[in-house]
Amino acid sequence: MALLQISEPGQSAAPHQQRLAAGIDLGTTNSLVAAVRSGVVDTLPDGEGRHLLPSVVRFGAEGTVVGEAAKAAAAEDPLNTIASVKRLIGRGLADVERLGGRLPYKFVHTDAAVPRLRTRAGDFSPVEVSAEILRVLAARAESALGGTLSGVVITVPAYFDEAQRQATKDAARLAGLEVFRLLNEPTAAAVAYGLDRNADGIHAVYDLGGGTFDISILRLRRGVFEVLATGGDSALGGDDLDRTVARWIMERAGIEDDASHGILRRLLGDACAAKEALSTADRASLRIARPDGAHWAGELDRATFDALADPLITRTITACRRCLRDAGLRPDAVQELVMVGGSTRMPRVRERVGELFGATPLVELDPDRVVAIGAALQANILAGNRGDEDLLLLDVIPLSLGLETMGGLVEKIIPRNTTIPVARAQEFTTFKDGQTAMAVHVLQGERELVAHCRSLARFELRGIPPMVAGAARIRVSFEVDADGLLQVTATEQSSGVEAQVEVKPSHGLTDGEIESMLRDSMDRAGEDLAARRLRERRVEAERTLAALRAALAKDGEALLDAAERDRVEAALSWLETTAAGTDPEAIRTAVEALEKTCDFYVERRMNRSIRAAMAGHKIEEFE
Repeated sequence: MALLQISEPGQSAAPHQQRLAAGIDLGTTNSLVAAVRSGVVDTLPDGEGRHLLPSVVRFGAEGTVVGEAAKAAAAEDPLNTIASVKRLIGRGLADVERLGGRLPYKFVHTDAAVPRLRTRAGDFSPVEVSAEILRVLAARAESALGGTLSGVVITVPAYFDEAQRQATKDAARLAGLEVFRLLNEPTAAAVAYGLDRNADGIHAVYDLGGGTFDISILRLRRGVFEVLATGGDSALGGDDLDRTVARWIMERAGIEDDASHGILRRLLGDACAAKEALSTADRASLRIARPDGAHWAGELDRATFDALADPLITRTITACRRCLRDAGLRPDAVQELVMVGGSTRMPRVRERVGELFGATPLVELDPDRVVAIGAALQANILAGNRGDEDLLLLDVIPLSLGLETMGGLVEKIIPRNTTIPVARAQEFTTFKDGQTAMAVHVLQGERELVAHCRSLARFELRGIPPMVAGAARIRVSFEVDADGLLQVTATEQSSGVEAQVEVKPSHGLTDGEIESMLRDSMDRAGEDLAARRLRERRVEAERTLAALRAALAKDGEALLDAAERDRVEAALSWLETTAAGTDPEAIRTAVEALEKTCDFYVERRMNRSIRAAMAGHKIEEFE
């Protein structure tokens, strides 16, 4: 008799066989790859024992180089050496050009929304540059593990929007990788610390990397990681501090803003080296090459450096306070504070963040490697190599998702900080009689008006059966998957006609826009509610006016004498004039006045409709 081998869903049919998987921290400054080998998780080194791969790509005459060699050539060959590409991925050309004044690259103007960088080897998009980094990391993993990867988990900042997440996934596909999941970086860090410590309770993960800042408040309970709230800034990190220090050096060394790209690159390198030295020393010596060939020598002490860093650290503290408010928690409710990202090595960062939360930051795991370790643990689970512990990750969306409704208003379908994956639906209807199509405008943001939110996608639902206004039932469904990617479907319920869109925007949010969306939603809450009330009253007035005009055109002459018609027209004109104003209560009063004026007309229309329906029938037929 033949034996049939069975296995748990998702697991290998042969329990002794492990599917090869890896976790990748695709960072702004450095990237890493990690994997679980023989039950132990760790980051994987290259042939020379280096775990960190500088996120730098050089397109040279001899070919493409990634990592240390590319970084070393950045000052001499800045236009062909791309660093910090994570800051560009998923952004539009206009957004990138705003950064461009601080980036030594040439951006190509094309008809496409996605920017391209000109190099001697051709024009490349940020997605293609990121794919080069991912290829090197994948090759390192396959060499260390001795086989082909079945899939990877790639980490992204919690504040990456739809466009940036999709662009990251596209880069992985271009590199030939199967993506199990995009995992938020703070959540990955919590996975690493949670398994290591098995500590249930409330945790804060403060993640300050080279180009992005995230803060997440999580609850860990019996192996379930629940993200209570998340915040941050997708354009704030150690790179900004390097530029601040470089600016300080330029002022003292007498270097003008119009210095060459090569000198600016060297200055950034000198600034970064000084920053890193001051993590352990009280002062850092500087010797700077000037454009005229001379050298400037000086030093940067810890107190001056802290003063330069404080405004940037304050921005992260503000985001932390906002995140705590979103979670409904006080700082002292946080039991443990996890520090992630190379920039958290700065003593001033640890000091100020520790003061906010009243806790000593956890720095047991290497802040550069902790995110990759968490990603590797999750990749191992998703590959089916389940160990004794199984993790459930409950992540959240960073900004609300919704639709445009009449009057330029935003109807939120999925509020921010909702746990994903998630599916929500809401029913809408038509505004006009005989309407056979509906435009669906998908938006992201916290404000009440369309003009203040970010447009994600537009599509049309056609083939709606013609009905009177308000009779059609259109169900609009939002589905956000575990990667934070959105699909929107609109279905007319009676006919079943359907249209849908997978949100793949071609550009991302501008610098600081995510943070300003949240700040503006709080600072202008009263203003927004007032604007919403006004728009809603105007929509109500427009609907009433449209219905009355249609009725008058149909039977006004038959049912109204001249005096009655004049009274109705006067009330109608008053509502039209009032609706153009800015007083929502006055508009409401005018709508009620028009309805009261027209009560007798509505009654006559109803009686006429009943008589028409009963014509040729006996009363007994309706009993």
